[in-house]
Amino acid sequence: MNEQSSRAAVASDQYVLTLSCPDKQGIVHAVSSYLFMTGCNIEDSQQFGDHDTGLFFMRVHFSAEEPVTLDKLRASFAAIGDAFHMDWQLNRADEKMRIVLMVSKFGHCLNDLLFRARTGALPVEIAAVVSNHTEFAELVGSYDIPFHHIPVTKDTKADAEARLLEIVREQDVELVVLARYMQVLSDDLCKQLSGRIINIHHSFLPSFKGAKPYHQAHARGVKLIGATAHYVTADLDEGPIIEQEVERVGHEVTPDQLVAVGRDVECGALARAVKWHAERRILLNGRRTVVFA
Repeated sequence: MNEQSSRAAVASDQYVLTLSCPDKQGIVHAVSSYLFMTGCNIEDSQQFGDHDTGLFFMRVHFSAEEPVTLDKLRASFAAIGDAFHMDWQLNRADEKMRIVLMVSKFGHCLNDLLFRARTGALPVEIAAVVSNHTEFAELVGSYDIPFHHIPVTKDTKADAEARLLEIVREQDVELVVLARYMQVLSDDLCKQLSGRIINIHHSFLPSFKGAKPYHQAHARGVKLIGATAHYVTADLDEGPIIEQEVERVGHEVTPDQLVAVGRDVECGALARAVKWHAERRILLNGRRTVVFA
């Protein structure tokens, strides 16, 4: 085997185990002993015990020195998961997560995520882009990614969401990203995709609602521009927070400059949230998140 083939073989044997369960003695020992007994080597391990909820969270990145299948690893770990009442997942570390992007008329986050995915900065495969408008069909097409125009009105909202779910199922999508998609999702859709939809919004909410929030902020003389990436729930813009970013601005900044700053912080916060989710670094902890960044 040449050097290049050897590196490829090592890369293909990388796995990520994530788990949460009631906190008790022996969890780390059980996991590490299992990996040792199955001939695996821990590359990186992070854990956190939440005294408020009594839950324990863990992410382990490990390699398998001997050939083994993912199904066999999952089957052999199941007994440990059952013993500690774990909510756990075991996935290959080298598989790119398949995602769908949704956008309306503001394309900065869409453009940023498309570029990051193309250049390898995001470990994702964009299976499709869905929009209730057609402005970005040409941009998406330049990346050879399917573009689905799904108009949304009060009368067609249910059908539009049903079509989105079809795309998610047909394309084996694990994550939906609202890259400035300006439609409120139904409670039913939020429940069906719980923990699998990420949204980005400016941190002025709820202080500056409605049109032109940055112009409203300028009128109030704000000194910090912010953005929040969070999971979507039925409670509008109140889902578990994943990442936030802020940038200080001065009194001389114009409304248009505030908009530009806002676009930058939105792109940064959303990209990190998508990256961490795709790398399986985020675990839900009630209304909060544990992020092993």
